[in-house]
Amino acid sequence: MSSYSTKIDEKWQKKWDETELYKFDTDNVEQKLYCLEMFSYPSGSNLHAGHWYNYGLTDSWARFKKLKGHEVFQPMGFDAFGLPAENYAIKTGIHPKDSTMNNIDTMEKQLKAMGAMFDWDYSVVTCDPKYYRWTQWLFLKLYENDLAFRKNAQVNWCPQCNTVLANEQVIEGFCERCENEVTKKKLTQWFFKITKYAEELLEGHKDIDWPEKTKAMQKNWIGKSIGSEITFKIVDKDINFTAFTTRPDTLFGVTYAVLAPENPLVDEITTKEYREQMDSYIEETKKRSEIERQASNDEKTGVFTGSFAINPINGEKIPVWVADYVLYSYGTGAVMAVPGHDERDFQFATKYELPIKRVIESSDDDSLPFTGEGKLVNSDEFDGLSWQDGKKAIIDKLNQSKLGKNKVQYKLRDWLVSRQRYWGAPIPIIYCDDCGVVPVPEKDLPVELPYDVDFSPDGISPLKKHEDFINTHCPKCGKEAKRETDTLDTFVDSSWYFLRYPDNENTEKPFDKEWIDKMLPVDKYVGGPEHACMHLLYARFIFKALRDMGYVSSSEPFKSLIHQGIILGPDGNKMSKSKGNVISPDSYIEEYGSDVFRLYLMFGFAYTEGGPWDENGIKPIKRFVDRIERIILTYLQNSSDSDDKQMGKEEKELNYLRHNTIKSVDNDTDKFQFNTSIARMMELLNGLFKYMETDKSKNLKLVREILEDFVIILAPHAPHFAEEMWEKLGMEYSVFNQQFPKYDERALVMDTQELAVQINGKVRGKIEVESGSSNEEIEKTALSNDKISANLEGKTVRKVIVIKGRIVNIVAS
Repeated sequence: MSSYSTKIDEKWQKKWDETELYKFDTDNVEQKLYCLEMFSYPSGSNLHAGHWYNYGLTDSWARFKKLKGHEVFQPMGFDAFGLPAENYAIKTGIHPKDSTMNNIDTMEKQLKAMGAMFDWDYSVVTCDPKYYRWTQWLFLKLYENDLAFRKNAQVNWCPQCNTVLANEQVIEGFCERCENEVTKKKLTQWFFKITKYAEELLEGHKDIDWPEKTKAMQKNWIGKSIGSEITFKIVDKDINFTAFTTRPDTLFGVTYAVLAPENPLVDEITTKEYREQMDSYIEETKKRSEIERQASNDEKTGVFTGSFAINPINGEKIPVWVADYVLYSYGTGAVMAVPGHDERDFQFATKYELPIKRVIESSDDDSLPFTGEGKLVNSDEFDGLSWQDGKKAIIDKLNQSKLGKNKVQYKLRDWLVSRQRYWGAPIPIIYCDDCGVVPVPEKDLPVELPYDVDFSPDGISPLKKHEDFINTHCPKCGKEAKRETDTLDTFVDSSWYFLRYPDNENTEKPFDKEWIDKMLPVDKYVGGPEHACMHLLYARFIFKALRDMGYVSSSEPFKSLIHQGIILGPDGNKMSKSKGNVISPDSYIEEYGSDVFRLYLMFGFAYTEGGPWDENGIKPIKRFVDRIERIILTYLQNSSDSDDKQMGKEEKELNYLRHNTIKSVDNDTDKFQFNTSIARMMELLNGLFKYMETDKSKNLKLVREILEDFVIILAPHAPHFAEEMWEKLGMEYSVFNQQFPKYDERALVMDTQELAVQINGKVRGKIEVESGSSNEEIEKTALSNDKISANLEGKTVRKVIVIKGRIVNIVAS
């Protein structure tokens, strides 16, 4: 039975703190390695297995890098603003600040009990005025540089949370937080101009080591389209609208146009005859989410405006409709409909008996709609051109009359950052009747949240009901004025926290540029894939904006990214309190110690995949830890009899296993492949037991060397236990002051090798040959082997196939 327990954890955590073993050495910044986990939201009072899986295993990777000679910077903090704390306050009456800070205290104790290398001197808490002062500063800088702006827009509104949501926070028409259906509202809101960086956000993917799936998700979200913008004139009105298309070669096939219900032109061009029907239709569309409206299997609906437009390429009059499958938030909010070559337009035209015209022809496909590529037909002077040449020729002609031009378009929309709730950073803006929109002067930051607020869910921003907060004076003219009462989206807080960590005590500025340029970018960032199109996109945008303002020098905040998988409940479902399947680490750590729990998470799952919790998986890991201590104690009991025995066959085999393990653990741990790293260590341990149990007169000098190497390579994966074993071996404190062992390539070349021998596809024995033996020598050894010869008795050998280093195949009949 191993002596390892939580007492060992406490012993070494105390020792690490006393000796400041993990303090970041700022004088050694040239060797820095910035390892960062996405920080946690303290909405609950306890860490669960999922937190451990992220933080504990990333800490092991960081420890491995420390042993490889890096000066590791690994901070930790709390993403402490947000709606859950406010909802909890509404439900219980406990103030968001009180519940949040209490949860932070609990989680910090649990994180420290994990035994990670977090340097708490660099911690940040986003709801602390010392932090959000600089979040407000960031807003002001974006405002100064025309990257923060205010406009009236139709926005996503969650009636349950009583707040606006960004597009990224609406999942298939439902609020990502409360899972209630999202509606639409027109409100004046604050936005960040992320669209300015759309192209650079795409191009930057070439320079970062990120999962391809994550880069693909961002690429799809940004949604770059290369095409043309065509201008249509409304008949008998001085009104134009533009439509974007990637296929201007189909312009002769346009038989109608469609506007989005939200397009302001709808009101201007709808005739009296269709007004009542149109108003009713627009009200109905407000009840449907954009996801629902775009669903390919949904029946398309629409209403005729009563107006017509001119097709600019042929002068034909085409009817202008309004339909819910066109979105005002994408492109120009208008579509040139080509039912002969677009499935969606075809469905709509068929339903409303609108003309269908085919203008691209293929010799082997006469179906409608035809969505392939071919030559232009029914296109006047352009007939016979390939579709590629037709695109260019048609746009060239329209460009002459300024009715068409090449255009690049993106699906990405500007980031909506206003929130009608209390528990967030106040937007540092003042409204003056004389001066208009006035930014709060930097010297007056932070604009602090008042504590005494009424945050009852009545759809009104809680700060609007706080007279002392809202009433102020204009910084320009000194007259009475009003504060902005919306708060910032919490994703603004987390869009720059990695910049604050290295300089978290700076009171003059958010961070020092010279220092941050040495510390950034983050070398390894670890977190969930669910943040691909929110946090990870926002952080890249903010970083690039700060670069352009001269505050940082590099272009990407996170050099390398890895996503951890999800630890599911024992029932195979995502952990949830409501399902009663949440796994708390506390009881397991109390029974087995934190390192056994950590090792189970490493060995039981592929890190990027995760999987369901298995209660039976932790006991074998406990036996593995017991066995390590047992072999070290056995060695210590016999170490006085150590000699310099020559390296015989057994010793060479053991030494091969030693260096192969070092090589494998080095390679696999670097790639977060902890499960295979542990498996290789188990193999080495088995080899040591086999070697020591068969003969008492063993080369204990070699055993000693292997045990020292073993404890060092184990240390990142089981830090407390490894420290204890290192001490038992009589070594100087600490194992983490050592260097990760180097493997010897010469030891990985054996004098002899064992090969399996097959006869007609079935293994009949094994032979041992010298390394470097020729095929002829291997064949001769195989055929002269007594066991193989016995199996060949009465048969004629037809062929012998030697696959060097693996197997010998004998074909006989």
